[in-house]
Amino acid sequence: QVQLVDTGGGLVQAGGSLRLSCAASGRTFINVMGWFRQAPGKEREFVAQISGSGGSTLYADSVKGRFTISRENGKNTVYLQMNSLNPEDTAVYYCAAGIARPWTKGDYDYWGHGTQVTVSS
Repeated sequence: QVQLVDTGGGLVQAGGSLRLSCAASGRTFINVMGWFRQAPGKEREFVAQISGSGGSTLYADSVKGRFTISRENGKNTVYLQMNSLNPEDTAVYYCAAGIARPWTKGDYDYWGHGTQVTVSS
C-alpha cells in the first residue's frame, strides 16, 4: 500500500508561482510519478510525469515551459514548480504513483487527495 500526500496549493494572482509537493510512503521505489489536474466541470487531465531516476520528464503542451516536475534523489518525493500561472491553471492538482508503470502508457496505481490551486485574474 502506498500513501500519497500532495500539498502546496493555494490562491495566487495571475503571473505568480506555486510549488506543489507530493510525498509517497509505503514503498521503496516508484517507477513513474505524475501530476494531474481537474478543473470544475472538466475531466481530469495529465500535467506532467517523471521517471524513477528523475532523468526523464514529460509535460502537457499547456504547461510546457512554465511548469517543472522534479524528484528528490533516492526518495519518492516529487515537486511541481508552477510559474507564470494563469486563471486557466485553476484546478485541483493530484499526485499519482505508478509502481511498475511503463514510461509510455499505463494506469497509475495510487492517487493523492488533491490540493486546490486557484489563480485570480
